[in-house]
Amino acid sequence: MTTQNETNSARAPWGQHLVLDFNGCPKELLADKENILDWSKELVQAIDMVAYGEPIIEHFATHSHEAAGYTLLQMIETSNVAAHFAENIGQVYIDVFSCKAFDVEVALEICKKYFKPTQANMHNMDRGFHKANQCNVRNFTEEERNERAA
Repeated sequence: MTTQNETNSARAPWGQHLVLDFNGCPKELLADKENILDWSKELVQAIDMVAYGEPIIEHFATHSHEAAGYTLLQMIETSNVAAHFAENIGQVYIDVFSCKAFDVEVALEICKKYFKPTQANMHNMDRGFHKANQCNVRNFTEEERNERAA
């Protein structure tokens, strides 16, 4: 039996995390609150998730021409969908995290349908400590764990 801090190579990943960065999206699609809300609803259904309540959507960063735009957070029963829409520069940053697996290609197609990017960066990651000898794992000493941030 493994403890919470040990790794079991036979264990499945804790979750799946899709990160999408879109470029070249038409401003009118990113500045349209209803378009963003419709996207959120269709995405959650298409990847077979269950929304937990209504999405939170607010227009932020009006102090910055490049960053200004809507931010959306939709909790789902298995985690969340988060996105920021930089309307003035035609960019979208989307995160879909779930402890239930989902079809990345379906998610990508729904996102493309609503925001019509000319370019995309896509990263799909397994999350958690499910593999032995995972790279990028940092271990902390007892002293480091007991330190408080300054």
